[in-house]
Amino acid sequence: MKALLLDHRAGRRVLPLAVAAVVLLPLAMAFPGAGSWPAALTVDLSGPLGRAGDWIIDNRDGHPLFLYFFGHVSNAVVVSVRAVYVVLLAAGWTGVTALAGLIALRLAGLRLAVTCVAAFAACGLLGMWVPTMQTLALMVVAVAASVVVGALLGLAAGLSPRAGRALRPVLDTMQVLPAFAYLLPMVLVFGIGVPAAVLATVVYAAPPMARLTALGLREADAGVLEAAASLGATGRQRLLTARLPLARRQILLGVNQAIMMALSMAVIASVIGAGGLGDRVYQALASVDVGAALAAGIPIVLLAVVLDRTADAAGSRLGIGPPHSSRQHLLRRVFAGWYGRLLTVLTAVAAAVAGRMAGTSLWPESWTVPIAEPVNRAVGWMTDHLYSGVPVVGGTADWAARFTGWILDPLRSGLQATPWWLLLLVVGALGLLAGTWRTAMTAVLALAAIGVLGVWEPSLDTLSQVLAAVAVTLVLGFAIGVGAARSARAQRLLRPVLDVCQTMPQFVYLIPVVALFGVGRAPAAAAAVVYALPAVVRITAEGLREVNPAALESARSLGATGSQQLRQVQLPLARPALLLALNQAVVLVLAVVIIGGLVGGGALGYDVVLGLAQGDLATGLVAGAAIVCLGLMLDRVTQPAKEA
Repeated sequence: MKALLLDHRAGRRVLPLAVAAVVLLPLAMAFPGAGSWPAALTVDLSGPLGRAGDWIIDNRDGHPLFLYFFGHVSNAVVVSVRAVYVVLLAAGWTGVTALAGLIALRLAGLRLAVTCVAAFAACGLLGMWVPTMQTLALMVVAVAASVVVGALLGLAAGLSPRAGRALRPVLDTMQVLPAFAYLLPMVLVFGIGVPAAVLATVVYAAPPMARLTALGLREADAGVLEAAASLGATGRQRLLTARLPLARRQILLGVNQAIMMALSMAVIASVIGAGGLGDRVYQALASVDVGAALAAGIPIVLLAVVLDRTADAAGSRLGIGPPHSSRQHLLRRVFAGWYGRLLTVLTAVAAAVAGRMAGTSLWPESWTVPIAEPVNRAVGWMTDHLYSGVPVVGGTADWAARFTGWILDPLRSGLQATPWWLLLLVVGALGLLAGTWRTAMTAVLALAAIGVLGVWEPSLDTLSQVLAAVAVTLVLGFAIGVGAARSARAQRLLRPVLDVCQTMPQFVYLIPVVALFGVGRAPAAAAAVVYALPAVVRITAEGLREVNPAALESARSLGATGSQQLRQVQLPLARPALLLALNQAVVLVLAVVIIGGLVGGGALGYDVVLGLAQGDLATGLVAGAAIVCLGLMLDRVTQPAKEA
């Protein structure tokens, strides 16, 4: 029997589950209950965490660790951000706008240059010039630090297989954690303010830089490296003259990803005192002022689009020679070449000086176009006419109430009524189906840790929102993805929409759903759906388009209809891509559901916000640890599937 179980694949999968059942059943008999985690198996960490927080606060100004390490780090961050901010203010709106437009002109041409100038002008017109510069200053410092940290980690992982194996699970875990989970440890050490916000942003943005740098170094052409070695180049010379130049494209892609993730985190970090545009959105959402939130949200979107397009254009230029001068625009020819760089700087300085001489270093107040009031009037009209009582379809508030009453509440009640040991077994079974016994063990331990932390009920509330939002996302995403894969016109129409949606920070998605649905758990789930949908659509469409054309041609030759080709050929062959879409949907939805605590989503997100707002670090840290465990569990039961 033992040999049969160990030799047979199914037996090897079932055996760990049987062992888990043997371990859990006595515990279930010893701690019966409808669904709540047994109080005897919880560990109250609020006391130790509260004392640790008090110790850190009491010793922040006197302990050598804070005086000679964390203090210097904090001061360096503050000085750097202030220096960049002062430079931006000194350049004025004319200098900053001119420099951004000229850089875009050199990298991508006149169209992107006009887009950059229009985007910065829009920030001024909306009355958000100073908050935009605050966010930009924080971004510059955070991106620079995350690129340096990520590049160093990537060098270690790319040059040393042992370091790569050690860093891989750390980077995997960091990339699936919701952004909120990074805030509390930084607040605990550095307190509320810019240093904690910048360092949380650095930690959040560094993993993609490290991963792509390591990938570029590992995939360097072996023939080129062998040729360099045969010429007697040392390891350092091979790194500087062969590996790094060959990995430039991946490294620049890492910089692009670091910029986008830094912007997303810099906006979210407004809840711990980052200031800037995120703080305006946060304050507006707290008072349900949709107009003010939109006025600050539009610059965030514009900043994301401009930074993404500029970094993408810089990456696309690598390895490609400049186009012939006869095919370049006159302005681009003027600013091309090495002298073009000097001319760019001189022109920007001249624009800044001209702006200061005209007395308009800051965007003139008379040039602003306030949109908060008209937007709030429009929201008021929607509240009066579209929230409820719309004939046939009902209002948006009715939809939110039905989604809450018909789906979220029953799902939450069902999860909370399910015996805790049965949930552990179900998670273990899903882990075994998705991967190995290690996967199942990690997922089970992560879920059990949530119970031990004493936040079982709110965690299952969060899980119910995630499951409901993921289900809606997959239904919509698969349907739209199939349509995009089967229609070239639909694909062309969707591409710019998906590009813009995938560059927008998570925080921005809360604004339209609050305007449409108000506050509560349903709006938080709706924001999560909208945020995760573009990734699911893109992965699904790409997976279906990459199906072997020979298999499709064979199906057509046998007389299969379009529906039969989709069900019997395309979907089965695109299974890895669909499973990857599931994994990404889970990770992205969880991130926004947690942030949804800001707009009445409750559960773990609310605990984190409450802990930050009231200085109750114990509550916030316990909720943050539960978020980490929940993210780890959800990722483990879906991540191995994408490698299938």
